[in-house]
Amino acid sequence: MSAFVFGSGGCHYALRHAAEQRCACVCGGWTGASRAAGTARTTSRALSHTLFVRCASAASSSTPASSSSDATQTQTKKQQGGKPNTGGPAASAQQQGISSRANDYSQWYLDVLAAGELVDTSPVKGCMVIRPHGFAIWEFMRDWLDARLKARGVQNAYFPIFIPQSFLSKEAEHVEGFAKECAVVTHHRLRVAADPGANNGQVLEVDPDAKLEEPLVVRPTSETIIWNMFQRWISSYRELPLLINQWANVVRWEMRTRPFLRTTEFLWQEGHTAHASAEEALSYARDMIDVYAELCENMLAMPVVKGIKSPSERFAGAEETFTIEGQMQNGWALQCGTSHFLGQNFARAFDVYFMNQEEKRELVWATSWGVSTRLMGALIMTHSDDTGLVLPPSVAPVQVILIPIFKNAETKAQVGAYVSSLRERLLRHGVRVKVDDRENVRPGAKYFEWERKGVCLRMEVGPRDMEKNQTYCASRTRKDKFSIPVDEQFERSVLEKLSSIQRDMLETAKARVAARTFRVDSYDEMKQMLSAGADNAGFYIVPWKCDADNERQIKEECKATIRCYPMDMQHEVQGKVCFYSNEPATHMAIFARAY
Repeated sequence: MSAFVFGSGGCHYALRHAAEQRCACVCGGWTGASRAAGTARTTSRALSHTLFVRCASAASSSTPASSSSDATQTQTKKQQGGKPNTGGPAASAQQQGISSRANDYSQWYLDVLAAGELVDTSPVKGCMVIRPHGFAIWEFMRDWLDARLKARGVQNAYFPIFIPQSFLSKEAEHVEGFAKECAVVTHHRLRVAADPGANNGQVLEVDPDAKLEEPLVVRPTSETIIWNMFQRWISSYRELPLLINQWANVVRWEMRTRPFLRTTEFLWQEGHTAHASAEEALSYARDMIDVYAELCENMLAMPVVKGIKSPSERFAGAEETFTIEGQMQNGWALQCGTSHFLGQNFARAFDVYFMNQEEKRELVWATSWGVSTRLMGALIMTHSDDTGLVLPPSVAPVQVILIPIFKNAETKAQVGAYVSSLRERLLRHGVRVKVDDRENVRPGAKYFEWERKGVCLRMEVGPRDMEKNQTYCASRTRKDKFSIPVDEQFERSVLEKLSSIQRDMLETAKARVAARTFRVDSYDEMKQMLSAGADNAGFYIVPWKCDADNERQIKEECKATIRCYPMDMQHEVQGKVCFYSNEPATHMAIFARAY
């Protein structure tokens, strides 16, 4: 039985906003909940083109819980078998600042990010800060994956964030793929200069005498600098395979950004391996996409399709790119992770040779693979609802919230001691549990707040519950109400409920993907369906003849791209003709609109 317990760590994250295009870009505006004891307020601030609005929340009150009529009503109604009063007016999620998915999916996504306290604005124009609640989710993903990589013999290392510009030029296809996204450092010093127009009569400016001999590129990916080091470390077959991983931040200067999904700076891991044979390297690249699929399905309860990218969609400098593709609730696809077979391109560019067992000099074979904080966006858009964030127990920072219900000082002490004992029991079994005993916040406001933060299981405990030795519970996913006996099986019952929530979330997501997966025989059919409305967005499985020009034409006409050639469907291509050209098909392909 799993308790979903993981370690922790830290990194840095930032995000660059797109200019204008609010409707076309998911980061067009931010809405969040701001709570303070004794007041409900609405504030706004401007950041570049983005409006950041913190909406008033029902989650604050100046009335202590010990004297709250809501707390009394909640407990009384519950004891009488009626529906508990949730505290305050029964307002919809939309009234509390979360748009509905049906009305505005892009704004809904932003609202969930803000209400779940996952990100906030930073002083840097267009950048975002991952808040503790959001970063904890990333840590669970990171720690799970880090353990799997180490079990495979991969070692962690760290390489400089600055890369000499000449390094990128050594692999032509690679530099072409990243040139437009590179941030470049040209000087190493500032200086103070006089400026009568400045407040203090001085300004900081770039010192022209501090120009670097060679510009440095801020890391867009690390193949070049890592392969420069591999050239020093590899000389014999005895040093192969060399398996290196790096947890780092990356900068790619995006013109249109979307929180977590496509940002100028993001967190990721990038693995780089060197092998003695093409077969071994290709096999390793395939294996890593299996590891990523396991991460998505087992940890994030998110089904993905494993496939191969078309030549047009391959990573710059790769001979083959393997991918996992997820489908979001609106039917759009999201690339969730990639693994690349690089052949000998980087070994050739950086002169990485080894002496084989026959004492012949050969170029090594390479792979690279990675996942990033883009998985955070995928997680949110796979599971969350119009109430707010929904998290699988495996990555929920708080799996269980305990809320004591009391009406006077005597019951407060009794219930508080009882709840503390339950907390200790759950902690000993690895459950991430928190007690919300704030006296200046009503019970209903607490329910509302923790629902928006994606807590999997809420437990309310009042005097009657103590007498019956039970907790009154609500599941975040099904929103059903039930009791869990506080007996010798209490911890086991809670763990089983969390495991059930995890399984149900995966099965629900699988069913949703299946409902939005279509098989069509002609391009016109797909084009008509996509133009008919948002309900027809999804995965389109079609027979396809690989042709970059036709692929480009389809993208221009209906905004759909080849997400992958699904690995488990390629046997179906025999005898089929391409749905677009009517020529003999070479692959089964999945087309979709994508982030």
